[in-house]
Amino acid sequence: MTSSNRQTNIIVHVEIAVVDIHRAMNFYRDVLDITFKGTTEIHGNTMAFFPFEEGKDGASGALAQGEVYVPSLNGAIVYFGVHDLDAVLAKAQALGSKVLFPKTAVGENHFVAEITDSEGNRIALQT
Repeated sequence: MTSSNRQTNIIVHVEIAVVDIHRAMNFYRDVLDITFKGTTEIHGNTMAFFPFEEGKDGASGALAQGEVYVPSLNGAIVYFGVHDLDAVLAKAQALGSKVLFPKTAVGENHFVAEITDSEGNRIALQT
């Protein structure tokens, strides 16, 4: 494959494993200030989709509950873009989240941190 044939923005969808979809929906709603439009059953699994708009940057994503979905600190890490990292970290910690990697500069005005979600997954927050 030549460089002109390589795809960019190749990740199109991410599913975050959860044990209790409603607990996870509440966590992400409260921490990221987003709204889910309920849950959907797909192939015997329960999904709650993150807000997504076609034609905008970013991949679609969902919380996923089912037999094959096992939360983990050791798998892929999903990064969530936030405007106020300190405020989001405070909300997450108030809900019992643990800081796994403290707020760290990754450029002049960009920061990253890693926390646990309500299900025990490692997730990252980035400005």
